[in-house]
Amino acid sequence: MIVIYGIKQQLDPIKARLSTVIQGCMSQVLGLPESKRAHRFIPMQKEDFYDPDGRTDAYTVIEINMMEGRQPDTLKKLIKALFADLEQQLAISNADIEIIIKQQAPHCWGFRGMSGDEARDLSYNINA
Repeated sequence: MIVIYGIKQQLDPIKARLSTVIQGCMSQVLGLPESKRAHRFIPMQKEDFYDPDGRTDAYTVIEINMMEGRQPDTLKKLIKALFADLEQQLAISNADIEIIIKQQAPHCWGFRGMSGDEARDLSYNINA
């Protein structure tokens, strides 16, 4: 699951395109199928979204939650692909993007009536 935070006036007009760019990176780097798109947008009022110095109103936080198992180099490749594609396709400066990857053990995930460590039919590899 991916949660995207940003200022409402900036985030709302680009949500669909942003989702497409993020999913493209997830597919390209992690082999995640399009059908596994699980994006949640949290548009916030400017007065509720404090950001570090040097950021603009385009400041966007992307929190990626996934089952643990991917190699550090794979995660770094994902981060770099996101920075490159978001800047190229949406003109969001790298300074205005923050990416956080949170990995949890598969037994901490629950979907389709089972825990993640019980799933044997995933169409993508979580140990790459």
